[in-house]
Amino acid sequence: MKFDKNQYTVEELSLEGETIRFRAFRNLVYVEYPVDAKYQRMNIFVPECYYEDKSVNGYTLNSAPVFMPNQVGGYMPGELAEPGVGKHGKNQPNSIFRALQHGYVVAAPAIRGRTQKDENGVFTGKAPACVIDYKAAVRYLHYFSDELPGDESKIITNGTSAGGALSALMGASGNHPDYAGLLKDLGAADAGDGIFAASCYCPITNLEHADMAYEWQFQGVNEYYRRHMQMDEGGRPALSRENGRMTEEQIQTSADEAALFPEYVNSLGLKDADGNDLVLDENGDGTFKEYVESVILASAQKALEEGMDIADKTWLTIKGGKVTGMDFSEYVREITRMKTAPAFDALSMDSAENSLFGNAASDCCHFTDYSMKHSKTDGRMADLDVIRMLNPMNYIDDEKADTAKYWRIRHGECDRDTSLAISAILAVRLQSAGCKVDYQSPWNVPHSGDYDLEELFAWIDGMCKITKREEEIL
Repeated sequence: MKFDKNQYTVEELSLEGETIRFRAFRNLVYVEYPVDAKYQRMNIFVPECYYEDKSVNGYTLNSAPVFMPNQVGGYMPGELAEPGVGKHGKNQPNSIFRALQHGYVVAAPAIRGRTQKDENGVFTGKAPACVIDYKAAVRYLHYFSDELPGDESKIITNGTSAGGALSALMGASGNHPDYAGLLKDLGAADAGDGIFAASCYCPITNLEHADMAYEWQFQGVNEYYRRHMQMDEGGRPALSRENGRMTEEQIQTSADEAALFPEYVNSLGLKDADGNDLVLDENGDGTFKEYVESVILASAQKALEEGMDIADKTWLTIKGGKVTGMDFSEYVREITRMKTAPAFDALSMDSAENSLFGNAASDCCHFTDYSMKHSKTDGRMADLDVIRMLNPMNYIDDEKADTAKYWRIRHGECDRDTSLAISAILAVRLQSAGCKVDYQSPWNVPHSGDYDLEELFAWIDGMCKITKREEEIL
């Protein structure tokens, strides 16, 4: 594990008529004893003009924030990333290209995922490997901060879906001793793993309560509509659609899971910005539901003010140019259900999340009491400590954790991959802990990320300016 400032290339890349020139430090192994050296490495990219004593948006070689995106989706391995086009073949510059153009230093680590095995067939990327690797990469940045470009006190993680969950974990659990032993085993750098800010797009997180939340939102909607990518006969990716109706057993599971959610919400002691309790009654109604509705209503109001035509949304009440109310059940029916019950901890133990919580010898494990009790397999329960380490909710109020002060959470208004309640709970808990949280549900946005990079970068710039003023005062 080392950093050699003389080992780099200077490159240019043009996309959509725009050109960036950058310095690339590639394949930096960020642990001393890698389990999978192909993935436990990182690329660092820097605007080349910084080495010519120039600035971009007020940033210089030593003051530029360090933007740290991950490429994790579905808790699969996150590949080493490069400046280029966006994910899924979108013919638009990706976040790394845009971040360099904006003046950030970019540190892009590869991260192990749930499907990886070594030459002996032993799984090497099961939880908590994904967050351990991310932390190790941050420790590398802190350890070599005097030699690296950028301001390593301003690291901003970014991710979408499972990657958004990892970003949330990085923000919540900085320097917590729960992870120390595993980091030591890898020979991670002797430095901290706290970050400045976390950007989280549609985080698939709080997994041991995600089934409850999903059924609280979608109970009564028994038809499902799925879309997913699979390979066609020619080995090319093709979009596959699957529609159907849940079985009677799945409908009962939905009711069972939904009934568990109020107790969980009420156990959290959530309060809104005015100090009002956010709770649910046994039917799933109450002030927490009203809070979730308020997030959707704010999204609709913003869309209306931006000139979007939302008149076809019959579940909305609009009077005098103001969005004043909604029918939550009709809203859910319109966006449609994607997953059958239970959505994450499958009774047949064949979901991506079951795979995440496997271990070195077993591909899949259960991670909720309900699914373990009703399991259709002879599967085991995942290690409780591992389950704990994959949930940022467990660290926000923990005095041993250095939780990031700044958060940006985006969860699309028509996202069906996880319940809006999950991100709402995360946002409210962070606000109650004194964090600065920018939380929105963008209108007509499905499960996706990096769709508003200009707004994201403006938020990062604002946080950096606030911190700079605070430092100057001190």
